[in-house]
Amino acid sequence: MMERQIIFRIPWTDDTGRVHINRGFRVQFNSALGPYKGGLRFDPTVMLGTVKFLGFEQIFKNALTGLVVGASDSSGAVHDREGIDLELMREIKQVQRGRISEYAEQRGSAEFIEGRSVWAVAEKHDIDVALPCATQNELDDDDARILLKAGVKAVVEGANMPTTPAAIHRLREAGALFGPGKAANAGGVATSALEMQQNSIRDSWSFEYTEARLAEIMENIHSRCAGTAEEYGVPGDYVAGANIAGFTQVADAMIAQGVI
Repeated sequence: MMERQIIFRIPWTDDTGRVHINRGFRVQFNSALGPYKGGLRFDPTVMLGTVKFLGFEQIFKNALTGLVVGASDSSGAVHDREGIDLELMREIKQVQRGRISEYAEQRGSAEFIEGRSVWAVAEKHDIDVALPCATQNELDDDDARILLKAGVKAVVEGANMPTTPAAIHRLREAGALFGPGKAANAGGVATSALEMQQNSIRDSWSFEYTEARLAEIMENIHSRCAGTAEEYGVPGDYVAGANIAGFTQVADAMIAQGVI
């Protein structure tokens, strides 16, 4: 059960001077391992239930860090046979605030797939690894079927629960390696925690030192997930390993604190 939830108003003015008022949510589930740690999401689809499930998932992602604290948009997707030009993509999306179709217009090696997700690329090309990195439930059962037909060997989440339960089940049943977001996507929250450490001691680390710390954390997460899966009789099952390792870390902290 969560410890508290906060609902608040966010008034803002658009470019025409019109005033809007949106509802904001803050959910704090469990502080057994230290301060609450999460992120921000600005999207018209966000509701209290969305923030609840993200907050619940965040508990175990934080726990796994060991710290006590393709491309697409709504219009379609692009596939670049020579690899995404990140500088051009940043210029279009972050600076010009344009549509992803403009990338294909400016780069001859790219094709724009209108009205489809990036997974539609698998209908025409062989796929080895898929990395869903956008938002929750972006990769569904139909997408999983397409990826498997294209020969996908591994699906690794780079966002908070971007793969639906049905898709996860299909991928695991087919023998594809599946890396759950609470482990594979823990680098962001780990780096944020490292930033909090620097702030608390009034220090500034070099990029190289921070990168080395992050690499060590991610290696430890992999070892914990793999080792836990092995310990509980499901070797190679990173989903079970991550879930059990995260849960036991939080549960042990709660038991150590007595009645909470």
